[in-house]
Amino acid sequence: MKPLLCSAFLLLTFSLNAQAPTAVPIPKQPNHHLDFENDYVRVFRVSVPAHDATLLHQHDVPYVYVALGPADVINAIQGKPEARLVMSDGQVGYSRGGFAHIARTDAGLVFNNVTIELLHPQGEPRNLCEKIIDGPLNGCQNSGSNTLPPDLPLRALAKALAIKQLFETEEIFVTSHSIALKQSYSESGSQPSRLLVVEEGSELHVDIPGESSKSVGGGEVLWLEARKKWTIVTPGPHKFTRFLLIQFKGSK
Repeated sequence: MKPLLCSAFLLLTFSLNAQAPTAVPIPKQPNHHLDFENDYVRVFRVSVPAHDATLLHQHDVPYVYVALGPADVINAIQGKPEARLVMSDGQVGYSRGGFAHIARTDAGLVFNNVTIELLHPQGEPRNLCEKIIDGPLNGCQNSGSNTLPPDLPLRALAKALAIKQLFETEEIFVTSHSIALKQSYSESGSQPSRLLVVEEGSELHVDIPGESSKSVGGGEVLWLEARKKWTIVTPGPHKFTRFLLIQFKGSK
C-alpha cells in the first residue's frame, strides 16, 4: 500500500509543477523591446495593445518606469492578488524588482512605457519632491512657479521652466524637467553620467562638442557620458518639452 501512496504523491507533485507557469526573462517577453544597454542600465520600450496581456515575465533587479500616455493596467504579480494600476502621462514609478508578473490592459487603453533596469545595487530609495514610493517627502528643493510669491513678475517665466527633484537611491538621482521656452540647458563642471529620457509628445536636441547634434523624441533615451560637455536644446515657445535626467552618482 505504501508504494502506491508514494507513487500517487509523486504523480500529484509532478502534475502541480507541470501546471505552474514559468516566467520568461524580460528580453524574451515580446512586448519589451531593448532600446539601450550598458554597465549601468538596460532600457526597454514597452507597448501592450488594448485588451491584451504580456507573458509572465521576471523582474530580477530594481527599475524605474515612465508612462508614455495615460495607463490603466492590471498588475498580476505571481503569488499575490491582482491590483489595478492607473497612471497619468509622464508619471514615474520605482520598483525594487524580485518578482514575476503579467500586465493586462483590460480597460481598453494601450499601455506604453519606458522601463529602465538598474544593474547596480540601489540601496534604500528616498522620495524628494514627489511621492514615488511609500514614505515621506524629503529635502524638496524645486525650481518653478510654486517657489515664488504669486504677484512676482518672474512667476510667469518660472511656469515655463520647472525642474523637480523626484527621488533618489544610493546610486541614482532623478529630476524631471518641463520647459516651454526655446532654451539651452547644460551643467558645468565634472558631472556623473546621466540617462536622458524624453517624455511622450516632446522632442529636443542634444549638442555635444565634436559630435553631430542628436534629435531625441518621445519615448527615446540618450546616455550622457560623465565629464563630457553636453547641451540640451528645447524648441519652445508654444509647447512644453518634458524630460527626465537620471544621474548615476558613482559613474566616472
